[in-house]
Amino acid sequence: MSDKQTFADFGVSEPICSALADKGITEPFPIQALTLPVALRGNDIIGQAKTGTGKTLGFGIPMLENTVGVDEDGWEKLSEKQQGKPQGLVVLPTRELAIQVANELRDAAAQRTVRIVELYGGRAYEPQQKALKRGAEIVVGTPGRLIDLMRHKTLDLSYVRTVVLDEADEMLDLGFLEDVETLLSATAKRQHTMLFSATMPGPVITMARRYMNQPTHIRVHDPEDSSATVKQIRQFAYRCHSLNKDEVIARILQARERGLTIIFVQTKRQAARLNEDLTRRGFAVGTLHGNLGQGAREQALRAFRNGKIDVLVATDVAARGIDVDNVTHVINYQCPDDEKTYIHRIGRTGRAGNEGIAITFVDWDDVPRWSMINRQLELDLAEPVETYHTSEHLYTDLDIPTDVDGKLPRDKRTRAGLSAEHIEDVEGRRGRNRSRSRRPSSSRSSRRRPPHRGKSTSQSQRQRKRVKK
Repeated sequence: MSDKQTFADFGVSEPICSALADKGITEPFPIQALTLPVALRGNDIIGQAKTGTGKTLGFGIPMLENTVGVDEDGWEKLSEKQQGKPQGLVVLPTRELAIQVANELRDAAAQRTVRIVELYGGRAYEPQQKALKRGAEIVVGTPGRLIDLMRHKTLDLSYVRTVVLDEADEMLDLGFLEDVETLLSATAKRQHTMLFSATMPGPVITMARRYMNQPTHIRVHDPEDSSATVKQIRQFAYRCHSLNKDEVIARILQARERGLTIIFVQTKRQAARLNEDLTRRGFAVGTLHGNLGQGAREQALRAFRNGKIDVLVATDVAARGIDVDNVTHVINYQCPDDEKTYIHRIGRTGRAGNEGIAITFVDWDDVPRWSMINRQLELDLAEPVETYHTSEHLYTDLDIPTDVDGKLPRDKRTRAGLSAEHIEDVEGRRGRNRSRSRRPSSSRSSRRRPPHRGKSTSQSQRQRKRVKK
């Protein structure tokens, strides 16, 4: 197979090839080259690949080819009930992945009339319901919101031809597998099913056997596996005191040639505290954790992708599925729980042939856990080096100028910052009206409080008299 093969060589239609070319995408990634010949024939597929391998177009192009847009060839052959109903369904575990996949499908369908709608929680129902009523040929969503909309009779999956289950093992970890089976049962007329998963746990395999027809197994080289990770990413492990970590990070963030940086922490509280501290030091920082609303999460991700901030502090759960280019540094604020988490985290850098840097802080109590990770991945970092912000090796290891201190100089604070990225209203107009209508009500109730307090006072006086008696 020639490295110069294009999407057209695989039989992809001209409008899709042209739309991809407009985005600078002309040659398939390995997972796409393996998937397209099988999927374009309509064969079911089980693909073993992680986020970042390019699998979205591997399943997205066949789905688009099997979907008829408004007024395209074959539209008039659809029944009146079927027109505007979903023909393709993509199920994913997280909101961020749903947004990302929907956008990639829109890019590929830019010269088609296929309407793509993403459906996920954290947003008001009304805008999503309106989008479905206008018509959607492909829906991309998370299990919970998809099922809710089905129960509300807003989402009709009975005409779906193509189903994709992406990140199936993540959906298993999050407890969504039963919901996924409910969705599969609602797509009785589907002709084509594709499942993608980084790993293949027993329940995922069982589900695949139940709902798929003689699937073809495809496994692509994983850019986040241990061998690739060792080659592409320079890795450092520092035994760092908890009270000195922020000072060390402030120096790392001033390293020469540093680009976008993700700092992984264990808890929401740590994320919020570190975000506040680094902001005070002059860095352009955003945060991702479970306590944030969907609008704030999307604001932080857009600001990070657009370069308005260059540091993202994130918890593992909130960061699931994030795929951002040009991340040069990943910092583990604490030792990860296991080697799988470690690989998943540091795999956010060193992508597409680029080099990356991964730094892990190991607390004294976590040395045994780090030793296990080191042994499993053969990292040759068995003894984390004791490190402080004054340690010479920190500056030489990471190419940090020796004259920097704990704050970013004002003349280098050139990023626009998180506030420069607009935050979308995710509650919908009706939600805003409800919140406005509550304020006058609360203000009226406050004006009625004095007589209420007087009554309570007289009651308490009578109670005191009874006690004296």
